[in-house]
Amino acid sequence: MTDGDWLSVLMFVSFIGLIFSGYPVAWVLGGLAVLFTALGIIAGVDLGWDINLSWDYTSLVADRIWDVMNNWVLVALPMFIFMGIMLEKSGLAERLLRNLSTVFDALPGGMALSVVAIGVLLSASTGIIGASVVLLGLLAMPPMLARGYQAELASGTIAAVGSLGILVPPSIMLVMMADRLALPVGELFLGALLPGLLLALLYACYIVLLAIVRPDHAPRTRASEPFGLKLILPLLGSMMPPLLLILAVLGSIFLGLATPTEAAGVGAAGALLLTTVYGRLDLLVLKEACLETTKTTSYIFAIFLGATAFSLVLRGLGGDQLIAKTLFGLPFGPNGVLLIILLVVFLLGFVLDWIEITLIVLPLVAPVIVELGFNLIWFTVLFAVCLQTAFLTPPVGFAIFYLKGVVPDTVTIPTIYRGVIPFIALQLFALFLIYQFTQLVLYLPGQWLS
Repeated sequence: MTDGDWLSVLMFVSFIGLIFSGYPVAWVLGGLAVLFTALGIIAGVDLGWDINLSWDYTSLVADRIWDVMNNWVLVALPMFIFMGIMLEKSGLAERLLRNLSTVFDALPGGMALSVVAIGVLLSASTGIIGASVVLLGLLAMPPMLARGYQAELASGTIAAVGSLGILVPPSIMLVMMADRLALPVGELFLGALLPGLLLALLYACYIVLLAIVRPDHAPRTRASEPFGLKLILPLLGSMMPPLLLILAVLGSIFLGLATPTEAAGVGAAGALLLTTVYGRLDLLVLKEACLETTKTTSYIFAIFLGATAFSLVLRGLGGDQLIAKTLFGLPFGPNGVLLIILLVVFLLGFVLDWIEITLIVLPLVAPVIVELGFNLIWFTVLFAVCLQTAFLTPPVGFAIFYLKGVVPDTVTIPTIYRGVIPFIALQLFALFLIYQFTQLVLYLPGQWLS
């Protein structure tokens, strides 16, 4: 290892350690960038270490930060966030849960299946994990427990399904990944669509099988109504608005009618219109939505700026070269290196948030993946599916703590942990399927480009 490699390792280890200090992540990232710039200069000038680092990096960091803030693709983030918050306040999910539960009563685990269906629609129309998990927890947990559903099954279903928004387009994570890797957002959205639906299908199959094998875990408490227009019409009436909004946003991107930024504006306007139509819009709701959007956007962009400074100094110390040398030196071949990267990302998900992993780790390993000859769109979706687990794995599984904040006291943290374990296994199984069958990711982008 070179002199700079030791500082690179110390810088990354310090970051992981300081995560548990309680300081805001953005300040940790920015502070470490300044500290290790100073350490690098001292080591290079006073100690004679082989490190080419100077305070010129501070101006370079400022230029790079300006590039981030001047990026038009990232303008889509606050509008997608506003769109999700307004849809949460529109009352749409309440209508969907009521109508879907009635229709799915004829199936084993019917109420849990309705949560999966609502989760997919919320994911495709909001993309905000906290909002989806909290909303589903408030709406679905009490009736599921009242019907006799096992608390582990109910909490695991809500936490896992609420996390789908990070993968199902239009996802703010995919927008960030596309920006970091200079990938077309539309291609990345198309590549993630089938894997997102695959995860939802795996969740639904698990729920049905469990309800058949252990009916006491997901009991039916009343006979279902006859299937007919009386059930279908209210369901269609509650499903059409979000479906039309999703088609307007994603369709305009896929057909080349609008950029992701313009499509995000369409989505925000559509969500505002739906909230008005449902009679939920007033000045208080609008004020709350704007404040929540500002807070969430500020949080993300603060980490953007801190991660930009951190990554640049890490590269200045030779951290990217250290990672490349380490990965290329592994005696496993290209597929073995890819699996090691995914394993490291899975383990990092236990201690880091998806934003830090996306902004710091993904840009460092992406050049290695390209050098090994893998398709970058396919790898990025693999990376995103792997990050799904970060929302459910302790100790920083955010979906778990979002859910715990709104469920009854009888549903404890250990109960939720036990509930999410099968869904983490399903996420890893989906990762295996996507690894084996690359067309799950590449088919739709290939059709779009052709």
